[in-house]
Formats: sequence, structure tokens, C-alpha cells
Amino acid sequence: MIRFSLVLAAKDLWLLLRGGAAFAQALLLGLLLIFLFSLAASGEEAVGGSGAAVIFWLASAFCQTLIFTALYAVEEGQGQRLGLLLAPVPVQALWLGKALAGLAVLALLQLVFLIALAVFLGRSPEAFPIQGGAMLALADIGIAASGSLLGALARGRGARESLCSILLFPLLIPLLLGAVRVSSMVLAEAPNPALTAALGGEIRSWMELAAAFDAIFLAAALVLFPFVYGEEG
Repeated sequence: MIRFSLVLAAKDLWLLLRGGAAFAQALLLGLLLIFLFSLAASGEEAVGGSGAAVIFWLASAFCQTLIFTALYAVEEGQGQRLGLLLAPVPVQALWLGKALAGLAVLALLQLVFLIALAVFLGRSPEAFPIQGGAMLALADIGIAASGSLLGALARGRGARESLCSILLFPLLIPLLLGAVRVSSMVLAEAPNPALTAALGGEIRSWMELAAAFDAIFLAAALVLFPFVYGEEG
């Protein structure tokens, strides 16, 4: 199952990056959001760590919707979905492969977004590098797990793509709240030693919440994906 998922993820990454349209749309959308927010900030009122964190995760969430609708459109456009369903592996392997491909693309996009934050907003990670990286990974896993499930619901059909966004964002609110809070600390100026310990406890609490939501998303996807992806129409 794992080997099949890795092969599927590699295939999807190759097709997505070779085609370039969906990846370019997601990248330009995220950069446009960051650039527009930079225009709203004057030289005297620079965007703080909280504002930069909100912009970063908004760009990530919107771009991931585009990426997963594009990943599931590949088989729909070429009539290959039935072939994937007939493969001698659990159908959850398809979900895992799409999730891994989306996770890789999201990580690549976020790397570009972090560079854009430094260029346009003058914000870069300054505190809690280990905790910030761990929270980034936890949030990305949750986004990829739920995005892969709801992307299967859309399956590249225009009438359903808006449904993917409508369902995805409310589900991600608790996860994004934690990611924004922790990222705001990471992108803010380094705190003094006395404040560092207090903020460290808050970060651990948000990370525990993110891990709990990841477990829920992963379990729900494994149970529901066969019904979502296997349906006709």
C-alpha cells in the first residue's frame, strides 16, 4: 500500500509540475495575497507577526484547495479513475498518494511564501524555530489529510469545486487558529527569557490541539474515502 501511494504521489507531482497551470495559479494567488497586504502597510505601520502569520496561512489554505482539485482532476479528465479503483490495493492508498503529493506541493509553496514575507513584509522566523517547524508540519498534515478527502468529493468537476472550499475551511478553523497563533510568535521579535517560558507552554498546548485534530482528520479520511471516491456521478 505504501509503495503504491508513493508511486501515485510521484506521478501526480510530475504531472502537476509539468503541466504547471494549477501550480502556477496557486503560487500566484499566494504571492498576490502577500503583495496586496504589503501595499496596505505603510512604512510607519509595518505588518506585525500576527498579521504576517494570518497572511501566510490564508495563502496556504486557499492554494491547497486549488492543488487538490487539480490533483483529482487528472484521473477524471482521462477516464482513469476506474483503473485506480481496480488496482489490487486498498482504496485508502489512493487517498494517501494524493495527500502526500498535496503535502509536498504545499511545502514547496510555503517555502516561497516565507521568502515573500521576508521581502515584502520584512518578516522572517526569529523565535521558537523547532516548535514553529513542528507546528508547521502538524498543520500541513491536517490540511493535506482533509484536503485529499474533500478533493475526492470535488473530483475536478466545476460544480463541486466550490463545495470543496465551503466544506474545507470550516473544518480547518481550529487547526488554522493554532497555526496562526504559533506562527505569530515565530515571526515576531524574539521575546525576553522570562516571556519565553510562558509562550513555550502556550505553544505546546496549541501543538497538542493540532495533533488531536490531525488524528481526527486522518481517521475520518481512512473511513470515509472509499465512500466518497467510489461513488458514481
